[in-house]
Amino acid sequence: MTHVLALCGSLRDESATRVALSVALEEAASAGASTELLDLREFDLPPLDADFDAEEQGDGRRLLAAVDDADALLLGTPVYHGSYSGVLKNALDYCGFDEFEGKTVGLLGVAGGSFPVTALDHLRSVCRALNCWVLPHQAAVPRAYNHVVHEEDGGHLTDETLDERVRVLGRRVVEYATIEPDPATFEAGENVGAGD
Repeated sequence: MTHVLALCGSLRDESATRVALSVALEEAASAGASTELLDLREFDLPPLDADFDAEEQGDGRRLLAAVDDADALLLGTPVYHGSYSGVLKNALDYCGFDEFEGKTVGLLGVAGGSFPVTALDHLRSVCRALNCWVLPHQAAVPRAYNHVVHEEDGGHLTDETLDERVRVLGRRVVEYATIEPDPATFEAGENVGAGD
């Protein structure tokens, strides 16, 4: 069975990103996958210190094991200053080729404003550097305060078009989880920092 792991790049208690990821995971489960939402609020991940192995820092070992065990990943982020969150960046810094190479990754961005796409472009570049297979389909939820309802059991999206886009992301990450990896990208070959 395909296992899909979602990393939520938001620490807020009432996170619109977490709600949207939950919707995508619900659809991934309907497509036959086992799913898990990795809540970074529950991890002790100090800023990565490259003088030490990631496994030796905070909950680094636990994070690496969870990402490594996944067949496919969903990366969800709020949009901060036109890019993805520092919380997600730090979690990704802990990981490398061992955890990401050849995996299918779906991208989801949530914004208070109207243009969450640049954050997804930045994440796409990071995933290409890690030699992932990034889904062409991505999901963006603009003006989240108008479209996300928080509930005790998670929440939902009120806009049918946005809801369907997020659900398609959940389905696609399962459908393409076993796609044969392409040859390494140019970005991956130039990503010397990941090997340090």
